[in-house]
Amino acid sequence: MPWPDRRILDLFGIDLPIIQAPMAGITTPALISAVAREGGLGSLPLGMATPDEARAALDAIGEADGARVNLNFFCHRPTPDGPLRADAWQRRLVNYFEEMGLPKPTQQVEQHTSSFGGWHCELVERIRPKVVSFHFGLPERPLLERMRATGAKIICSATTVREARWLEAAGCDAIIAQGVEAGGHRGSFLDIEVATELGTLALVPQVSDAVRVPVIAAGGIGDARGIAAALALGASAVQLGTAYLFCPEARLSPTYRAALESAGDDGTIITNVLSGRPARALRTRLVRALGPLSSDVPDFPLPAFMLRPLSQASERMGRSDFMAIWCGQGAPLCAKQPAAALTRRLAKEACALIGA
Repeated sequence: MPWPDRRILDLFGIDLPIIQAPMAGITTPALISAVAREGGLGSLPLGMATPDEARAALDAIGEADGARVNLNFFCHRPTPDGPLRADAWQRRLVNYFEEMGLPKPTQQVEQHTSSFGGWHCELVERIRPKVVSFHFGLPERPLLERMRATGAKIICSATTVREARWLEAAGCDAIIAQGVEAGGHRGSFLDIEVATELGTLALVPQVSDAVRVPVIAAGGIGDARGIAAALALGASAVQLGTAYLFCPEARLSPTYRAALESAGDDGTIITNVLSGRPARALRTRLVRALGPLSSDVPDFPLPAFMLRPLSQASERMGRSDFMAIWCGQGAPLCAKQPAAALTRRLAKEACALIGA
């Protein structure tokens, strides 16, 4: 397909300007491979993976499809008052745990859920992927230089123009402009002011004007019209997350899938009560009761682990009351299709719309 802006295609060695967003706990090797085989870029989320899980996923993807895979990592940093807020948050959750017949929530975080560090860096050096992406900012300079030495292209999310400029100055090869419509966690790291963050329609052209590196649009893009619009606004590619949630390859429970399929245009909200950082999810009972935004919530990712038993119990009952149903505002636009067919159709329709 004769895309008018080939910067991302040439940079990543892909055929379509479509990137499957990394979605921890939901993305599967089958989903990644399907997107990669169609010429897009698959993304493997490793911010919550153990070394063994990371190796198993990469083995399942295989060497051929692995050539078109982006390894994604977190770069969050805790704050010093975390333990005090954890105690307060535990007290706020106790009644819900008692209601479900569960012991009080733990304050333990699984050790593999960590910001980018030693073993992640060694994995990248061994695998030598084409693309490495980060969320919540970038790792420290020595680690970043080790990534660059592997030949990997470095990309990261920006939610403001200031963040985009900062990432370009730090040496990013491309920038993901994440509009406020996007599902899942906001990538904010300099300007964590959700109330002032821009939508994709306003953010993408401003970031495109502010930086020289290519821009990837993310947020609220659920069909070919959104892709064509993002490219017209100055993006070189798009990153789709919610659109791929509806694919059979996505790892979703029946309860999660049912909640997602019933999401309306006003069904999502940005909340920090599910994980400790602002993220867009369905407005469930817990979010309505404790949020959407609370100053008492402890640091990411502790709240997610504190809520896990409650979420699992709710899920077993077929209720989404206490679950984190991550999705973006574009959910009602998305179609149920296998990932390969979806990628192929969106590219063909977008190409027709832009007259390429």
